[in-house]
Amino acid sequence: MIGCTAQPLASGAAPAADRCPVAFWRRRPLTRVADGRQRLMTNLAKTSSAAVSPRQASETRARLGEALVQRGLLHPDELERALELQRRTGDRLGRILIALGLVRRWQLYQVLAELWGYPFVDLLHQPVDKRLARRFDPELLVAERFVPVRWEDGDVLVATSEPPSPALAEYIRGVLGPVEIKPAVTTDWDIDYAIRQSFREALLDRATMGLYYRNPSESARTVFTRWQLGALVTLGLGIAAGLYLATTATLIALVALVNVGFLANVLFRFVVSMAGAQFEHVQAISGEEVAALRDDELPTYTILVPVYREANVIGDLIENLRRLDYPSSKLEILLLLEEDDEETAAAARAARPPETVTFVTVPNGEPKTKPKACNVGLFFAKGEYLTIYDAEDRPEPDQLKKAVIAFRKGPPELVCVQAALNYYNATENVLTRMFTLEYSYWFDYILPGLDHLRLPIPLGGTSNHFRTELLRQLGGWDPFNVTEDADLGLRAAAEGYKVGVINSTTYEEANSRYGNWIRQRSRWIKGYMQTFLVHTRNPVKLVRSSGWRNLFGFVMLVGGTPLTFLCVPILWALYVAWLLARSSIGQALFPPAVLYISLFNLLIGNGLMIYLSMLAVFKRRLYSLIPFALLHPLYWMLHSIAAYRALWQLLTRPFYWEKTLHGLSRYATSTTHPGQPGEPAA
Repeated sequence: MIGCTAQPLASGAAPAADRCPVAFWRRRPLTRVADGRQRLMTNLAKTSSAAVSPRQASETRARLGEALVQRGLLHPDELERALELQRRTGDRLGRILIALGLVRRWQLYQVLAELWGYPFVDLLHQPVDKRLARRFDPELLVAERFVPVRWEDGDVLVATSEPPSPALAEYIRGVLGPVEIKPAVTTDWDIDYAIRQSFREALLDRATMGLYYRNPSESARTVFTRWQLGALVTLGLGIAAGLYLATTATLIALVALVNVGFLANVLFRFVVSMAGAQFEHVQAISGEEVAALRDDELPTYTILVPVYREANVIGDLIENLRRLDYPSSKLEILLLLEEDDEETAAAARAARPPETVTFVTVPNGEPKTKPKACNVGLFFAKGEYLTIYDAEDRPEPDQLKKAVIAFRKGPPELVCVQAALNYYNATENVLTRMFTLEYSYWFDYILPGLDHLRLPIPLGGTSNHFRTELLRQLGGWDPFNVTEDADLGLRAAAEGYKVGVINSTTYEEANSRYGNWIRQRSRWIKGYMQTFLVHTRNPVKLVRSSGWRNLFGFVMLVGGTPLTFLCVPILWALYVAWLLARSSIGQALFPPAVLYISLFNLLIGNGLMIYLSMLAVFKRRLYSLIPFALLHPLYWMLHSIAAYRALWQLLTRPFYWEKTLHGLSRYATSTTHPGQPGEPAA
């Protein structure tokens, strides 16, 4: 288990890119598809493929298996088992042996070094010359699995986890000049470790500022632009002037606007939910399609698992990931650990994860957010597809296969498919019941409705599955946005990509404590506010790129959601004031048109939201939750508390990530889900 640690970068005479690895990346595009580098990577791949024929590859596998058996590292029956799995999956024998836990990675690469005829180098005990490494493109080092180690009497020692090829030697000479290449073999983990050590500052800078360098207007690093700040100040002054010069007329106008806005949001959600109520509009993937998938046609899949202060649930996480129905040799699980979180790292090591799990330490730096950690993971990801799971997640076992099918059935511009989220502790208390109603409504009705109506889909924070290269082209996640998922889905739609949904569910732990719920919800609402501000910086460009239809959906969903929560207490306060002083306030602030809209909101608007909450139970047959839908107006008041907290933090601590505590439930996470709630854990 390896990760990078905080060490100062080497200094001394070197090229500019060497002396300043941060500047090195600021000059480069975020994506790995820059033309020159892509051509080089293609040539390297072709040369490497040509250098090893199918017959040679078969002989190497046989020699590797025999060598491991001869050294007592593998039993003949285990070798036969691995070879049978290799015939079924088409994967490398070494990857299969490691994934099955039959051979340790370090042992395997030592044997490969002997078979290839090169020395083995342990990069943990023979550190890489960082100045030398920084003369190379780090993205290419990751992609081609090599790293220059040090100078040796004018020659350069190069560590690789792949058979060295003539194209690789040619590339190295193109960077360093006419030097002699001395190949050595090391593990793929050691290479990634050396890259994290050598490019630590640059990795941190890229993960934090990469999107901002790509396009500052897409980043939430700037909270308000000048025109947005000016517009808010002008609006505030205008309202103040109106209240001073024409108090009654201004109050009537404000009451009317609040009521019309609330009504528009409720009707929008109703229409979208009715569209989502048609199950066939979900991208349904049948069990027969999943069963028809052959293991040898499945690609490598990367799973990012960002964790922070999750020592109490890390063991369950490892066990949940073991249940995924996907060839283990084709899984790359990157456990993203914060540098200052030794407790979680120790708990993860104690859980004895399989060697398909790689520990990646995220360098310390502000902002300390989940999207920053995911950007570090994205840089090292090698899978064709990529997904994110949170520490408490329990995805359905066939979810990855359903995502693969969805991408193959979808158009080339399909960048992401979102699985549904729901809760295994739905019946723990009133709050978890309301939370489950809300999530069932959102993922079973709202998201399918948005998909059917071809409106932008704000992603959830977990179980969204990406085409990895398209995700890189989008610039990854915004580390300054505390709902980076919603922002990414909208950014993808603005750039012409499509986001879909799949009929698979990931079960999570619903917040069972009110303080924890408020913290989590205020972060989500603050993120929606950030996302709305980011995407409205250039309204003309937004209309041109998205169209009026998508603009309307964006304004109602992303802008309307926090605004509605902010307005709920105002509406209830007006209603109470009207009841207490009906004659004077009713005549002054509620002329007939405003009164009718207000009464409609009170009776029909709240009734529609209660109805939609009740509707949420039917797809999952959670009928026992129906009576709790009547508490929906009170649940919205909790949202209002979170919304005002979010607004305050937007002004005072815009990038602060309020940590949600997990592992608080009394229910056993490994055996429960909303349809079959389990017994409280002992």
